[in-house]
Amino acid sequence: MTIVDTSALIDSLTGPRRSHRRLRQLIEDGERLVLPTLVLYEWWRGPRTTDELEIQEVLCPQDQALTFGAEEAEVAARLYRAVNRPRGRELDLVIAAHAISRDAALWTLNVEDFKDIPGLMLIQG
Repeated sequence: MTIVDTSALIDSLTGPRRSHRRLRQLIEDGERLVLPTLVLYEWWRGPRTTDELEIQEVLCPQDQALTFGAEEAEVAARLYRAVNRPRGRELDLVIAAHAISRDAALWTLNVEDFKDIPGLMLIQG
């Protein structure tokens, strides 16, 4: 399972789709791509076309989105206490908590935002 960050989703499905090759590679490698509901929120609030929304729904259906529960809350709180300068990073810590609590990797283009999070496996680009 791979948790998809908003940056990777946007870069794969919109505009020049620079990350489409990585998306295809993950799918061909048999990775199950999953979105936390927080990523869905960040994705939906942007100016998305009907085609982009339909592709997202095929790849990562909204009814399979990961909700923020007690386990993720505990992990996110632990991460908040563990990282330097956590204020302003709460959303990233919640997304990271989804990956850590499932022993999954996080695919992101914003590696700098996540690189100091203990126990988080990152997929770049």
